[in-house]
Amino acid sequence: MSEAGPLLGDGVRLGEGVSFGAYVVVHARTVIGDGCAIGDHAVLGKLPVLSAHSSAAGEVGALEISAGASVGTGAVVFAGASVGEQAIVGDQSFVRERARIGAGSVIGRGSVVDNDVLVGERVRVQSGVYLTAFTVVEDDVFVGPGVTTTNDHTMARHGPQTPVRGALLRRACRIGGGAVLVPGIEVGEEAFVAAGAVVTRDVPRRSVVMGVPAKVVREVPEQDLLERWR
Repeated sequence: MSEAGPLLGDGVRLGEGVSFGAYVVVHARTVIGDGCAIGDHAVLGKLPVLSAHSSAAGEVGALEISAGASVGTGAVVFAGASVGEQAIVGDQSFVRERARIGAGSVIGRGSVVDNDVLVGERVRVQSGVYLTAFTVVEDDVFVGPGVTTTNDHTMARHGPQTPVRGALLRRACRIGGGAVLVPGIEVGEEAFVAAGAVVTRDVPRRSVVMGVPAKVVREVPEQDLLERWR
């Protein structure tokens, strides 16, 4: 444990063998499981500060980081989030309240997992990705660097009764670098979205789409399915 930290709030619970870098801040009630590694300057259990019109309002519990997980240098993980066993939250990542990151998943450097996002197990989110609020990412999905998801067609010009809808990324689909997904899009199981595509309509399972706007060009071949690469 570094001589420069950590700073622990009231009611923090630490498992066995937790390691801390320098100047780590762990806010009240955070739970950190056995064998976790927390990098320099990480902030854990931060409470959200919301504007009056924010769609992120809701109950916020304690942050829970499960056994063997790693939180990188300068990462911020909010109260009410959960990080699964052996998951990795990369350097300078930002994980909001009520987000869920499944076991064995990786959140790349500088990526944002917004409030109420669900990330399944063994997901690979590369650097600089934005997963907008209410996005669902199922198991074994790959999200390339710089991917952007969105959830509001009106860009904030709607009343409080209008729900926002993130993307739904089905099991084992792959999203290429720099792709943009408009609100409410569903990408089917084992589908492939090419780099730089702008996805404006649902992508059928096992389809390959590319272009602006994205269009189906072929089917994912048998040899590229996840079961061949386990």
